[in-house]
Amino acid sequence: MVMGCLDGDCHFMNGNFRAKKRVAATKRLLEAAGVEPGRVEMYNLSSAQASKFAEMIADMTDKVRKLGPSPLRKGATE
Repeated sequence: MVMGCLDGDCHFMNGNFRAKKRVAATKRLLEAAGVEPGRVEMYNLSSAQASKFAEMIADMTDKVRKLGPSPLRKGATE
C-alpha cells in the first residue's frame, strides 16, 4: 500500500506522480511473476482526511485477505 498526496497538491511537486508510475511498474512486474497485481495499490489523500485514511486501510486489508496467501510464499517453503 502506497499513500500519496492528492494530485496537484503535493509539497514535493511531482512526488505523487512519480510514485504512481512506480506503483504501475510494480504491478506489471508482479503480474509477470505470477502474483496478483492487486496486492499493491496507491491511494491519494490529504493529511486532513483521517477517516478516509482508515477506510483506505480497511479496503486494502479486505483486498489482500480476499486474495489469500502470496503464491510466492508457497515456493519459499518447499
